[in-house]
Amino acid sequence: MMRGWSFPLGRWIGVDVRIHTFFVMLLGFCLLYTNAVHISAARGIGLWLLLVLAVAVREITRVIAAAYHGLKLRSILLLPIGGLYSYANPESQERSIEPRVQTAMAIAGPLANLCFAVMVGALIMGAAPHLSLLDRPWITPTHLIRSIVWLNLFLGFLNLLPAYPLDAGRILRSAFSRSRGALQANRATTSIGQVLALLAFVAGIVLQNPWLIMAGFFIFIGAQLEDQGVMFQSVVDTVQMRDVMLTDFATLSPSDTLEDALYRSIHCLQDDFPVVRGSNIVGIVSRQRIMDALRADGNGYVQGVMSRAFQVAQPDDSLGATIRRISAGRGLSLVPVTDGGRVVGIVSLQNLMHSMNLLAEQRRLQRQSQE
Repeated sequence: MMRGWSFPLGRWIGVDVRIHTFFVMLLGFCLLYTNAVHISAARGIGLWLLLVLAVAVREITRVIAAAYHGLKLRSILLLPIGGLYSYANPESQERSIEPRVQTAMAIAGPLANLCFAVMVGALIMGAAPHLSLLDRPWITPTHLIRSIVWLNLFLGFLNLLPAYPLDAGRILRSAFSRSRGALQANRATTSIGQVLALLAFVAGIVLQNPWLIMAGFFIFIGAQLEDQGVMFQSVVDTVQMRDVMLTDFATLSPSDTLEDALYRSIHCLQDDFPVVRGSNIVGIVSRQRIMDALRADGNGYVQGVMSRAFQVAQPDDSLGATIRRISAGRGLSLVPVTDGGRVVGIVSLQNLMHSMNLLAEQRRLQRQSQE
């Protein structure tokens, strides 16, 4: 959902960076504000760029902290209150929720914004002492130099609120999870975050402060989205691979010709095939890869086009762990399930949603029969 409402900003140092459409909303607000007070639209765009800069300062510092702790990032989704990270492998994902690592990541963002605000404020006071940083309004397109300082202070102090998914809220959730468990901790911190978001929203209306109103809105939406993500994770972690894997599937041999492999793929519904030699899996090949190779080079053998980069799961592995494997591997669309070295099933992105829907219906019918 979050990714679908975002735009790519390219790949930076091996990390895909995307920006959420919430930033477009903020740009529209800045332009409306400049129109209402009859000043140049360029100043509204400038204020918006300063907000983007404040978020960039925060996230660059967090990326450095992540690298220091050995976390490998796959992508970053930038939101006005910060960034959401996805990790390149399951090890980084698991390490990221360790209390020490999570605390370091949570402190890095607000500290970067506060330090940046102090540095810029000191430079302004030294270069132009006649400019007062305390004049109101603090954040306004009519005074962009002063807004640099206060935007960073605002974002830094905002993330020190114990409102999930802000940084201090993540530390609070980590502390709760040690005594209540991950699911209960998430529910508690999400509720606190939503209450604080509503308080910020009401305070913004009373004080006629649009920044507080928007902060409350973004915190509330962010808490709901994070809560949905944790709830989904808690569900998939209770489902085992044996519950959703396909047990009726076709395999190919590395010695099969591409023409034979294409003929066999016509008569099954699979898009991806495990390649086995005897009882051992040696690779994975897709129907599209077979057709591309036939068009480009003519007939050959499966072993020449199969991918040897794959991961396997066990029947007792959780679906959540397998989804993390699929997400961590670029282009990985099939996870073979092995038992004693023999392939007993497959899980693919193609069939996963279908299997999950059927499993949910089966469990619902079982509960009805037991009542």
